[in-house]
Amino acid sequence: MMSPAGGRHGRIAAKINKLLAMHVDDQQLGVTFAAETGFLISTDPDTVRAPDAAFVCKEKMEQLDDDSGFLPFAPDLAVEVVSPNDSFAAVEKKAFSWLDAGTQLVLIVEPESETVHAYRSRSNIKVLSSDDIIDADDVIAGWTARVAELFA
Repeated sequence: MMSPAGGRHGRIAAKINKLLAMHVDDQQLGVTFAAETGFLISTDPDTVRAPDAAFVCKEKMEQLDDDSGFLPFAPDLAVEVVSPNDSFAAVEKKAFSWLDAGTQLVLIVEPESETVHAYRSRSNIKVLSSDDIIDADDVIAGWTARVAELFA
């Protein structure tokens, strides 16, 4: 059992979801998912993770017969917003588990420093500050966002 996130966490997660959903829906690229959506990323034992925001491409969604339960794969993009009670190391461990399960891009959003850490692999990690642009075009065609916009 986990306690609910605070207001800042929820506001930032909602902003990211809004920016993603508007672009993904307008371009018909796939589906976005809000926090608490479960993704089954491994079995034996079952491991279900729920990012704060996620994107799954249209092709992957079209192969799914029923999405009423946990989604049986990793999302193409997972976003984790660091909460005040989280250690960065614990959130980074989640990022690595997403990558190991097949997620192409994991964004760790750090409200305290107003930075975004973009993980494309365990060794390809970029730290972006407020003046930088998140460029996820390799995962979500045409999607970019200014880091500062997430914290406004």
